[in-house]
Amino acid sequence: MNSKNEMSTYTQLLYQIVFSTKNREHTLTYNKQELFKYITGILKNKNCHLYQINGVEDHLHIVTHIHPSISVSSLVKDIKLASTEHIKNNSLFPHFNGWQDGYGAFTYSIKEIDRLITYVKNQEGHHKTKTFKEEYIELLKENGIVYDEKYLF
Repeated sequence: MNSKNEMSTYTQLLYQIVFSTKNREHTLTYNKQELFKYITGILKNKNCHLYQINGVEDHLHIVTHIHPSISVSSLVKDIKLASTEHIKNNSLFPHFNGWQDGYGAFTYSIKEIDRLITYVKNQEGHHKTKTFKEEYIELLKENGIVYDEKYLF
């Protein structure tokens, strides 16, 4: 007999997470696909659904659904710690000195998923005309986040 009072949890917690290398150094040169594959595994192990990951030499963008039992800050911390160890153990980026201390995390409606995926896929194109700093400030403004520029970079 099924109980009519059973309740399930349903969520759609869509985030774009953005973080850079330490001091925005251009150290993510070749082997980025290996790094993306590794981060994909981290997300899968935490029951998060990755929609898109990409980046350029100095930062990454991750579009993912985050499992409701995981906080954004702990997820980002785990990604940074594990990927740093993976990069160093496998000599992926010889000049990599770690990730920046902070990060950006922006929420979106699932209706925006196609736009987000296209945006993240096209990172190389965006950064032919725009710096990471310009892009990041644009994301902050787009999401109504008040910031003090002296603490950004």
